Amino acid sequence: MKPVPHATSLRRAPVQRRSAERLARILDACAELLDEAGYDDLSTRAVAERAGVPIGSVYRFFGNKRQMADALAQRNLERFTERVGRRLEATGDRGWRHAMDVVLDAYLDMKRTAPGFSLVDFGNQIPVGTRRTEPNHRVADRLTELLSAYLDREADEDLSRTVLIAVETADALVHLAFRMAPGGDERVIGELRGMLRAYLAQVLD
Repeated sequence: MKPVPHATSLRRAPVQRRSAERLARILDACAELLDEAGYDDLSTRAVAERAGVPIGSVYRFFGNKRQMADALAQRNLERFTERVGRRLEATGDRGWRHAMDVVLDAYLDMKRTAPGFSLVDFGNQIPVGTRRTEPNHRVADRLTELLSAYLDREADEDLSRTVLIAVETADALVHLAFRMAPGGDERVIGELRGMLRAYLAQVLD
């Protein structure tokens, strides 16, 4: 079953499989409509129609479209961290440089292919153009847990701060890359990789 957002983002958490599948359809529809119409024209009624569910089913989980977008962002974070975790587990211990590439490549892949991701990613762009720091802290906390286990290193204050700085840097430059080119300007992405390697080498080597 596809990951669903944490219960705190929902009016009511799904209990049965059928309810969880309905929630997943609602979030899939929300993501598709964000790409097609943008956030301003998103509506709970349009989401219900696209998902093929009664409008009451949408309101069972969400009070408004902002809550839907927040839940979609949380689902994005769950999928991102699961994808990173699977890839790190599959490749085994190949050092922090490999881990950095896995994290960045997973983010770029979602940026290019995940419906609705260009607007909400992990929650820091709705309303469009706003920048909030909380999502990057959530991403950094998740990655610190994953990387500490992968690198056999304590998830202490130094590692947490290092990962947060790397996440903030990647966030800013990936957004720049996708403003410069629809699929992400490869020169900017290459500069980002170099910057991250140089910075992380000071701490992790």
